[in-house]
Amino acid sequence: MDIFLEQLINGLTLGSIYALIALGYTMVYGILRLINFAHGDLFALGAYVGFTILGVVFSSDVRAIWLVLIVIALGATIPVVITSLTIERAAYRPLRTSHRLTTVVSALGAGIVIQNAIMLIWGSRYHAYPGWAVPSGRYEIFGVNITLMQIIILAISLLLMVALYMFVQRTVIGIAIRATATDHDTARLMGINVSGIIRLVFIIGPALGAIAGVMIGLYYRQIHYTMGWSYGLKAFTAAILGGIGNIPGAMLGGLLLGVLEIMGAGYISAAWKDAFVFVILILLLIFRPRGLLGERVAEKV
Repeated sequence: MDIFLEQLINGLTLGSIYALIALGYTMVYGILRLINFAHGDLFALGAYVGFTILGVVFSSDVRAIWLVLIVIALGATIPVVITSLTIERAAYRPLRTSHRLTTVVSALGAGIVIQNAIMLIWGSRYHAYPGWAVPSGRYEIFGVNITLMQIIILAISLLLMVALYMFVQRTVIGIAIRATATDHDTARLMGINVSGIIRLVFIIGPALGAIAGVMIGLYYRQIHYTMGWSYGLKAFTAAILGGIGNIPGAMLGGLLLGVLEIMGAGYISAAWKDAFVFVILILLLIFRPRGLLGERVAEKV
């Protein structure tokens, strides 16, 4: 049972990161019916920017580790958000009224551009976050070992997910987001700046992805320029699992996917963990194609 609970904690830790990335996919799709395939590479860009800030601004003798974490997490969001808005303006906005396949190709192209830019700037080899920047500490709770880094990731992810949900459900801007996701034309008639809402979505999602990228770098230590594709695919799967366009669904899908992956690796085979996850996804889509919590998308674009 102790081993099972430890695996569960590992799965929830990984799943919370999947959930943060999946929120970017599901928010964009909910409003535009666009699969932003560049989102995974924006997540990777956040990991690399955080790594650079860590190496340039701080040194190993720094004592305020919490300040370091805050600075690199927030600092990573700025270039990622700027890149996201540039892509939205240059690659997506001119194609909003085009065929859906055209926007998919444009999104794939934007992702390839970002991935290759990362490779040209930082190189193709693996980079490692320095060990001194990772908060150390291990605790035993009811016989289950959990690291301080896992606690931080779970706490920050939960805080961000709850904050996003409350923002969308309880604020005026959140009402505008939900109205835009329901019907663009009616939202315009109600005085909502639909283009501004779309830009806001392209700010919130990549910002969460950038923070997730920094947490992945601190948790696994190693980052690579191709990581955006693998994590992005998993996060997109999580969004589908919970119900594409559904914000709580993306959260639930990410957590569930992380648990399934870690349990599959621990109890079946690490070599088959990805196959196990996608088999579960295929079965779910066969019997519940709209995901666990149902699909929510814009009726008109």
